[in-house]
Amino acid sequence: MKSIFKTSMVVSVAALSLGLAACDSAAENQAEDEIEATEEVAEEQVDLMEETGEITDDQADAMDENIEAEADAAEEAIDETDAATTTETM
Repeated sequence: MKSIFKTSMVVSVAALSLGLAACDSAAENQAEDEIEATEEVAEEQVDLMEETGEITDDQADAMDENIEAEADAAEEAIDETDAATTTETM
């Protein structure tokens, strides 16, 4: 189950990052909102798995940390893409 969340997060992040190659800061804000929404859904799924006994507390904590790290990396990539795009257009 952990690999499913990781794969879906990576795919979402990659798609968002590629889509922002030529976007302005409004698109950056939208992409960050989408990342946060994806992060919330993934964390809710982890919580449900923990509540139903599919995973242990330690596994849930590790998955939550992984989800947060991937979301942070995605937001950083978006910030870098937006900064590069802004610099190129100036």
